Amino acid sequence: MTQPHPGLPENPYNPHAWIIGEPVIGPGTWIGAFTVIDGSGGLTIGSGCDISCGVQIYTHSSARRCVSGRAYPQVDRAPVTIGDRVFIGANATIMMGVTIGDGVVIGAGAVVTKDVPAGTVVAGVPARPVAAVEVDGTDVRFTLAAHS
Repeated sequence: MTQPHPGLPENPYNPHAWIIGEPVIGPGTWIGAFTVIDGSGGLTIGSGCDISCGVQIYTHSSARRCVSGRAYPQVDRAPVTIGDRVFIGANATIMMGVTIGDGVVIGAGAVVTKDVPAGTVVAGVPARPVAAVEVDGTDVRFTLAAHS
């Protein structure tokens, strides 16, 4: 385990990452500094992923509780599943309940609110498909989507 920054829970990935709950994280996954990894609602991250600096992954929301003046008593939770070999760009946000397929690229600053199929590049707010990922041995191409 790496020594945490003062005030951050200890984790084996990055001393400057905040990882809460009990996420399941596959081997070979790298997590950058200044990330928020919320496993409180259930989080699975596959193997060989790169989670860039500043990424936030949420498995909870207190929006209903807040706007109701606490009349809605609970914090909503829904699991997030991230496949193998997923690249998440700097400062992207993954919202609760989302499933991300294998070999996905999430652009920097994207906000992912819906499921992303395998082999897709998404970008924007909210995140939308912009390209397909094509891997042929060591050759990797991002083919622009027809509607981007």
